[in-house]
Amino acid sequence: MNIFKKIALSIAMVSAFAAVSAPAFAAEEHKDKNAVVRAAGEGAGVKIQEAISIAEQNGDKAAFIAAISEARQLQKEFRYEQTERLRQKLNDKLRTARESADENLAQAGASAKEALAVLGEMKEIYEAAHK
Repeated sequence: MNIFKKIALSIAMVSAFAAVSAPAFAAEEHKDKNAVVRAAGEGAGVKIQEAISIAEQNGDKAAFIAAISEARQLQKEFRYEQTERLRQKLNDKLRTARESADENLAQAGASAKEALAVLGEMKEIYEAAHK
């Protein structure tokens, strides 16, 4: 009788763990990767344009740096194999713009314009492959 109680308890514990862990291991909701990449490209472009306008108006350095930092975070989501080298180049341009903002905001704005050109190139390559 004691063995039957242990077996019943073991079965009850295993079924409880299985019931709780099933939702934890459920598949993630399907995401459209093309939509994620397009949104990242658009968002990064908007933030870079915002940073350029701040630099042209000789505005707040902190706002410029914040816009560039957000663009750097957004461009990380722009994952497409054929544009990976350009994405690294974009990241370097954005890093240069952020670092030079303390010294010369006009120079930082020029780096941001170069970054926007690189982003445009990336978008063209991506759109050509995903028509």
